[in-house]
This record gives sequence, C-alpha cells and structure tokens, in this order.
Amino acid sequence: MGAWGRDIAMDQSKVRPTDIKLHQKSRVLEVAFDDDTSFKLSCEYLRVYSPSAEVQGHSPGQEVLQIGKEKVNIINIEPVGTYAVCLHFDDGHNTGLYSWEWLHHLGVNKEKLWQQYLDRLQQAGCKRESGSAE
Repeated sequence: MGAWGRDIAMDQSKVRPTDIKLHQKSRVLEVAFDDDTSFKLSCEYLRVYSPSAEVQGHSPGQEVLQIGKEKVNIINIEPVGTYAVCLHFDDGHNTGLYSWEWLHHLGVNKEKLWQQYLDRLQQAGCKRESGSAE
C-alpha cells in the first residue's frame, strides 16, 4: 500500500500504554505497553509518521514526505479519550491522533519504517542533517 508503512500489518490487538514519558532534551518519547513491550521513539520519527491527513494524505499514494524534521520536538501531549494522544510539535504540527495501536505499530516496526523513510528521502534527493540519528 502506502510508502509510509501501511503495507506493514498493524497489530490489531487492543494494546494499552502503561507509561508514557517525554524526554525533551533527547527528543524521545518512551512508551511502555501492557504486552510488556516498550519503545523509544524519536520526535522526528513520530513527526514524519504522523497519522494526520496532512502527512498521510486522504488515500494511498497521497503521502507527503516530511523533510527537515531532525530537530523537531514535542511540546505537549494531549490525551484524547482513552484511545489516543495528540502530540503537539514545536513546528506547529498538532493534527495527528496517535492511537495506542498506531504508537505500538510504530514501535514494533521502527527499524523497517525508519529505513523506508530514509529511502524515500534519498529517492527525493534529500538528506537529513548530519549528526542526527534515529
């Protein structure tokens, strides 16, 4: 399906977070789940894989490659009911609702999705800022 990893099957189990910690200095969101998994997800990774229509588009093939997000940070985490959070980024982006399943999917598939992002940047002739790393 889409270049953003929609072709990787999302875990449909009803995972729930047991802990969410934002490490603003290192720009990392740490999420632990009730299935005993935990993930450290960079703010850049979360931003470039935002589930918002602005990033994902309205249908497959409309994804918008996010460029220059190496130093983006999360400035606020807003709970949305009992199923998601809205992450507010310091570049003004705040329209993605990160469901527990989406966060878990991003964690489980981090290596593959990150490589897909790097490949898309390369195909577009773009480079990440040196010294930055997922």
